[in-house]
Amino acid sequence: MLRLWEAFQARITNDEDGASMVEYALLVALIAIIAIVAVALVGTSVSTTFSEIASSL
Repeated sequence: MLRLWEAFQARITNDEDGASMVEYALLVALIAIIAIVAVALVGTSVSTTFSEIASSL
């Protein structure tokens, strides 16, 4: 029984697949947030520029 418990503990402490998946998910979420903010900021600027060009024509 003790050997089974030790094997179980070794398997749990060496299992890092879940941690890696969480890290990748956080990284993807961060990149998505940065992309959304960048598009929102640049989109407003581009829209303003086109409006100024259209009004000057």
